[in-house]
Amino acid sequence: MIRAFAVAVRDGTTLVHDPATGLTHRTPRALPPGRAELDGTEASGWPVIHPAACGGTVPVSVCWSPIVRCNLQCPHCLDDKSVTELGAADRRRIARLIAGTDVLGVDISGGEPLLLPDLAQLADELTAGGCTVSVTTNGWHLQRRAGRLAGHVDAVKVSLDGPSSLVHDAWRGPESFSRAIDGVKEAVAAGLCVQIQSVLMASSRAFAQDLVRLAHRLGAAGVTFLQMLPIGEAARLPPAEMLSDNEAHALVERLDVPPELTVRLRTRRGAGGFTVIRADGRVWRNDRPAEHISALRPLRSPADLALTGPDGSA
Repeated sequence: MIRAFAVAVRDGTTLVHDPATGLTHRTPRALPPGRAELDGTEASGWPVIHPAACGGTVPVSVCWSPIVRCNLQCPHCLDDKSVTELGAADRRRIARLIAGTDVLGVDISGGEPLLLPDLAQLADELTAGGCTVSVTTNGWHLQRRAGRLAGHVDAVKVSLDGPSSLVHDAWRGPESFSRAIDGVKEAVAAGLCVQIQSVLMASSRAFAQDLVRLAHRLGAAGVTFLQMLPIGEAARLPPAEMLSDNEAHALVERLDVPPELTVRLRTRRGAGGFTVIRADGRVWRNDRPAEHISALRPLRSPADLALTGPDGSA
């Protein structure tokens, strides 16, 4: 599948950032900086380079959560529901500010970003600066909004906690699985690159293989397993839900993955140092390892995104 990547040269190395997987690759050939249309299968085979080794003064990628509101109440949500949500003018200001930096990828999250009426316009502001844009959604409203997102966002990441309504709805509520699946089908039909994302926990580990098979049947590009971070609402979950990074690696390595699908594991260690911009316009950064998150400063200028330590992975 030919799709958009962000290209940059840092410390003499040409990098490409994949908005679907959140991974950054070292490319074997020279490419001009900016957005580039590349073969996703070819690019996924290039060597992965951790953001901490990419150089530069700002993060390779950031998560921007411009909305607190959500139609679901998931117990493993990372967002801080207590922050104030800025208005449309400030959202556009922040989008333009990020677009003016050397950030390669922005994942618009929440809350539920599909509740934002100006989502496509915010994505356009970001891509105009040369970065790539993904949207992380619970999928409830994706079926009706997928067609309007096509041509504005580069990837859609849909959260699934299991391969069936019995498993998924136990975490997210009735109908959430069927709505998400319908949304994935509509997004694939609209030509959007879809990545399934799943929070990896002790209670969900047994469903990982079935989730990979489901993603393949739906036509998704890949699956990202996210190690549970005890941040936000998830801080209230029992500690026993947390797998160690070694346990998570062993689980993912045992998976039978179809050749057309990419599977990625984001560990807590790897997420240390990752940058989050919350709905109040403040910059936050994961501690290392990512078991806590710390507020830094309001985002008022590009300098406010400057790295204060090794960069982290989305």
